[in-house]
Amino acid sequence: MSGKPKIIAVVGPTASGKTALSIALAKQLCGEIVSCDSMQIYRGMDIGTAKPDAAERDGVPHHLIDIVAPDADFDASDYVSAATAAVDDILSRGKLPIFCGGTGLYLDSFLRGGFCETADSPELRAELTRRAEKIGNEAMHAELADVDPESAAAIHPNNVRRVIRALEVYHATGITKSELDRRSREAEPRYDAKIIGIRFSDREQLYRRIDMRVDIMLEMGLLDEVRRLYDAGVFERSRTAAQAIGYKELLGVIKGETALDIAVDDLKRATRRYAKRQLTWFGAHKDIIWLDRDDSTTADELIQTALSAVGA
Repeated sequence: MSGKPKIIAVVGPTASGKTALSIALAKQLCGEIVSCDSMQIYRGMDIGTAKPDAAERDGVPHHLIDIVAPDADFDASDYVSAATAAVDDILSRGKLPIFCGGTGLYLDSFLRGGFCETADSPELRAELTRRAEKIGNEAMHAELADVDPESAAAIHPNNVRRVIRALEVYHATGITKSELDRRSREAEPRYDAKIIGIRFSDREQLYRRIDMRVDIMLEMGLLDEVRRLYDAGVFERSRTAAQAIGYKELLGVIKGETALDIAVDDLKRATRRYAKRQLTWFGAHKDIIWLDRDDSTTADELIQTALSAVGA
């Protein structure tokens, strides 16, 4: 790995302390933060995504936060392009890129160098989009199955954007997306990456932190944030925003369909389930350096352990 650009990533479940640790590491190691959170990219979705404010960032530059409107399309391929540009910029100034977030798909896609740049063809994508509108989801999915059955098997026919993306890759390169993905997984890593994972030895402690975070979000005005986005028509235009944890649970309250206490319980339960999925995703990684913590772990202890883990 010698000679490759160095990067650090701080991953783990929601409410585990990733943001605070990544900022502390950035201050110690002359780094800048690259968010790998699939919801913090959206402007106006602040409280519900636990987006760090200016005070919390403590002067450390952050990238890939507030970069698109909440009703804009954005997926892992878009993330790879944006993250690559951010990392190149950070490295060009002699700083250390430090990824922080819980969206494992985004980080994995970046690290393995997926989504070949030559496959990015806006004109072809627009043509395929028009064709999808003309012939329908099922027929478009059938076209994908003819040329790339492996990708078709992994993509639901109603996920038209991913179907179009897979067809775009094939028609632009002559190689299926599944094959390109396979090649990228087998390719030599582009970066000397140290990945730190935070987890709790007692998961109930994590769940208590999640419940507390939800309560704090409500005190900060999460319900008003959901109401503002609803009034602006964001949830009508964007299924992604409407299905985001912290927003979908409170939409019923805004519409007068659900009592607030029931919605809050649903939100806490959904967040705990999400944390379980994150732990499962990251738990499959053999290259993550895990830091086990509990309620008695101090910030300084966590920072020193992390610095030792990355060899600083």
